[in-house]
Parts: sequence; structure tokens; C-alpha cells
Amino acid sequence: MATVRTEFEIAADAADIWAVIRRFDTGPLRMAPGFVTDCTADGDHRRVTFADGTVVHERLVSVDEDRMRVAYSVVGGDVTPEHDNAVMQVVPLGPGRSRFVWLRDLLPAEMGEGFLAAMRAGSEYIERTLAANGADAHLT
Repeated sequence: MATVRTEFEIAADAADIWAVIRRFDTGPLRMAPGFVTDCTADGDHRRVTFADGTVVHERLVSVDEDRMRVAYSVVGGDVTPEHDNAVMQVVPLGPGRSRFVWLRDLLPAEMGEGFLAAMRAGSEYIERTLAANGADAHLT
């Protein structure tokens, strides 16, 4: 199993960031416009399309309001790991400062490098969008 992680600070209040990422149905489009080009949800499943044309099907695992943590899994689409568990969490650091943590466990382990590269690329969009817009991150 591979465990991959990326984290960074964002110049925005944790509550504003959480207001975006907690929304399973719209979060990807709101936090990473340009990296994510489409997102449709039906209950606890969503279909996410990325700028490179990759489509993944994801299932919501849990939303923890108190810990500002959402967990989900890739369950189909163009990328199909044997096992995937991803977590995004916002950690308050003080007024106007937060840490964004994105972690995932994958099988087979060989998929780890590719997922980490995608997470790092997506993180650049997330940081830029949420630092500029916070809860007002827009839909594209």
C-alpha cells in the first residue's frame, strides 16, 4: 500500500475553506476551477472530470464537521485503484490562516506516484483559489 500526502498553508479562515471542501457535490469545481472542469453528484457518488480529460467516479465515505474533514474513495472511471481512501482536512492556524491536508492510501502501491503528482498539481489550484476567494470560491 502507498500512502501519499500533500499539505500547505492557505491565507484564509478555516471556516471559509471548510465551507467549500465539505460540499461533496460542488467542492472540486469550487476549489480547483481549471484543474477540474466538471462535477456531477448523485447522493454519495460523484463524477469528476479533470482538464486533461480524466474522469473519476468517487464515493463519499464521511463528513466530519467538528474536525473539518471529508473522506472519499475513487471507485471507478479512467483510474481504478484496487483500494483508495482519501481525506481532505482543514486545520485552523489562527485568523486568516489555515493548513490544508490531503492524504490518501492506495493499492496497488505503484499508483502512489501518479496520484501524488495529480494531488500536487491540484493543490496549486486549491491554494490559489481558496486564498483568493475563501468561501466565495466560484463555480465554473
